[in-house]
Amino acid sequence: MNSRHSCGRIRVPVTRREMLARCATGFGAMALTALAAAERAPAQHSALEAMPGRLERLHHPAKVKNVIFLYMDGAPSQVDTFDPKPALERYHGEDPHRIFKVEPTQFNNIGRVMKSPWNFSRRGQSGLWCSDLFPHVAEHMDDLCVLRSMTSKFPEHTSANYFLHTGSGVQGRPSMGAWISYGLGSENKNLPGFLVLNGGLVPPGGLDNFNSGFLPAAYQGSVFRAGDPPVANLRRLEATEDQQRSKLDLLRRLDRRMLQQTGNADEIESAIANYETAFRMQTAIPELTDIRGESELVRRMYGIESTYPGTRIFGTQCLIARRLVERGARFIEITCPSVGHDRWDQHGNLKRGHEDNARAVDQPIAALLRDLKGRGLWDSTLVLWSGEFGRTPFAQGGDGRDHNQFAFSCWLAGGAVKGGFAYGETDEFGYKTVAGKLEMHDLHATLLHLMGIDHTRLTVRFGGRDMRLTDVHGEVIEPILA
Repeated sequence: MNSRHSCGRIRVPVTRREMLARCATGFGAMALTALAAAERAPAQHSALEAMPGRLERLHHPAKVKNVIFLYMDGAPSQVDTFDPKPALERYHGEDPHRIFKVEPTQFNNIGRVMKSPWNFSRRGQSGLWCSDLFPHVAEHMDDLCVLRSMTSKFPEHTSANYFLHTGSGVQGRPSMGAWISYGLGSENKNLPGFLVLNGGLVPPGGLDNFNSGFLPAAYQGSVFRAGDPPVANLRRLEATEDQQRSKLDLLRRLDRRMLQQTGNADEIESAIANYETAFRMQTAIPELTDIRGESELVRRMYGIESTYPGTRIFGTQCLIARRLVERGARFIEITCPSVGHDRWDQHGNLKRGHEDNARAVDQPIAALLRDLKGRGLWDSTLVLWSGEFGRTPFAQGGDGRDHNQFAFSCWLAGGAVKGGFAYGETDEFGYKTVAGKLEMHDLHATLLHLMGIDHTRLTVRFGGRDMRLTDVHGEVIEPILA
């Protein structure tokens, strides 16, 4: 129920549960109690259903139901991965100031023009370019839609990470996973709508990259760690389930009593929803993360038996992401494992750093794409691979690359986008975008569009105006849609 102004007073909004408790001498609450006694799960789920959000109907037919975001923390180099530039070989070792205008960089340690240490070749029937960094992903270039003209507004990691995740370069805005969870919820009542599979590295900017901001706290990312157990306090301390259930019932009664005094308080509503989700996760998560039932062939395909620790960690995460999609999780983000370098952020020792990072993610990503296809999940799932910005075509010092917000590459895959397709163009050095310029707002608008949401209509009133993931920007990237 919406607030109403009457005689100078504001009537406090009434939640669905309060209405049941107050109306018709509490008969609604009696009916709710009877339903809870007959079948607990729907009653437990009602707390999250009562949260604000959840579109009554999609704005248009959805092309996908789930998103898997492969977050390449630290920013891979576009000119060493999916955007080959022969000019770098011709001008290798020359002073870049004599060739093009050099913009200020994060550290301003401007070295010589540096060619890629890896060879590029055309792959598949589409002939898309891929470097030797990704021998396994290269086998799937006909499935990838490469965006070569992405840009960022920020040249340092923290603000760029916020921009990538939330559409804003400042702390405190809701992540795209939170917006999608807010608008669509989760298809599985035992799982949160937004999950983060953390490989062991928390990106610059911290957990606020996965925050719910001014949206209800129930929609923030639930972070799973790489170890066992994947979620803290997953195993109950009580001797029996009934004892734990009694404690949660007491908490719920206390929270409801507080709600009667405070009205619609997000902190309390979210706490109720989170308690109930956490209780159900104690059963769902152990089964989800127990991959011993997967065949030896699948485990080998993902690299879970690899001798390289990074591949084992990221392979396990990718396999769990596929299992999450099968179970109806809405938005899954995977972060990279530590491989002894500062993420993909190679200000020095580019060759060794990028090779170690690629070795960790290459085989698992290819396995994920193959597995989604083999299990009939390809058409309903969108896979996004991206860092927060790109790297310079000239060296930082002698053997690294500095930050470059003027151009970088990311890619999408799934039945909703064109496979074997490249969009946008950078200059001959891969330094700046020259055609089809894209910003994060365009990428966010496209993600929402593919999930059946008009990005201009998913809004929340906050700070005196209607807020949205794309702010007042963003256009759907129509040419890439299948």
